[in-house]
Amino acid sequence: MSKISVIGAGNVGATSAFLAAQKGLGDVVLVDIVEGLAQGKALDQMESAPVEGFSVSVTGTTDYTAIEDSDVVIVTAGLARKPGMDRLDLLAKNAEIIKDITGNITKYAPESIIIMVTNPLDVMTYLAWKVSGFEPKKVIGQAGVLDSARFKAFIAMELNVSPADIQTMVLGGHGDTMVPLIRYTSVSGIPLTQLMSEDRISSLVERTRNGGAEIVGLLKQGSAFYAPGASATAMAEAVVRDTKRILPCSCLLTGQYGIQDLYIGVPARLGRGGAEEIIEIELTDKEMSSLQESAAVYRESIDNVM
Repeated sequence: MSKISVIGAGNVGATSAFLAAQKGLGDVVLVDIVEGLAQGKALDQMESAPVEGFSVSVTGTTDYTAIEDSDVVIVTAGLARKPGMDRLDLLAKNAEIIKDITGNITKYAPESIIIMVTNPLDVMTYLAWKVSGFEPKKVIGQAGVLDSARFKAFIAMELNVSPADIQTMVLGGHGDTMVPLIRYTSVSGIPLTQLMSEDRISSLVERTRNGGAEIVGLLKQGSAFYAPGASATAMAEAVVRDTKRILPCSCLLTGQYGIQDLYIGVPARLGRGGAEEIIEIELTDKEMSSLQESAAVYRESIDNVM
C-alpha cells in the first residue's frame, strides 16, 4: 500500500487528500500546525468513505513523524493570495514556511517524492530542492498541470465540447509569464486554430494567465483550491501508479531549452522515480523566447531567498 502525505490542511491540501483517498492511491496523512484542523478534516473524509466507497485510511495530525515511509509528500502549506496580490508577493513569508517543512520531510520521509504546490511555485520548488538535498527528479512543482487544465476548461466552455477531448500544453512559470502552446493544442486531433479565431484564442490565453487571479477576485477571501488540489493529486497518481504520464511540471533544468539551474514548467515523464525524463519539444523562436523570459522572472526571486 502506498502512502501519500499532504502538508497543509487548508482548502488545497484537504482537496488533494480527499481526491487521493477517493482514487485509492494509498493511505493518506494530512498534516497541519493548527491543532484539530487536519484531524477534523481527516475524520470528516473518513466518514465519507462508506458513501464514496474507498477503503484507504485518512488521518490528521500536527506531528511530522506521521509522514514516515511516505511515497509522495504534497506540500500545500503557506499563505494564500489575496485580491491585488501577485504570486511573487508571497515570496519571503512562504520561503520560511517551506524551509521548515522541507527540513521535516528530509528528516522523516527521505525516500519520498516532493510535489510542491505553495506559491510562488517555481521558486518554492527550487528552494525545497536546495534545502532537501534530494535528487532534482524527486522534487517537482505542480504548475503546468493546473495551467493546462484551466486552458482546457476555457476552450471547452467556449466551444461547448468535452474537456476530455482537448489536448494542450502550458509551459513556463506558474504565473503571469506562463507560455500556452497553441501549436500543440487540439480538440480530438483538430487544431484549435481551425475551430476558433485568433482573437478568441488570444482572449482565452490571457484568461488562462489570469486564471488564479480571476478566482481570487471572485472569492474575495481565499484562492482557488479544487483545480489546484486535483492537479497535485494527478501528479501523485502518476508517481505512485508509475503511469509514465507526460505532464507539464516545474522541473530543474540543466541546459534544456537553454535554461540552467532553474525550476520552470516543462513536459516531463512522471513515474515512480519522480520526473524521470524532461521532454524537450520543438519550439518556435517566439515560444523559446517567451519561455526564457518567464525563467528570468524567477531567477531574480531565487537570488532573494537563497
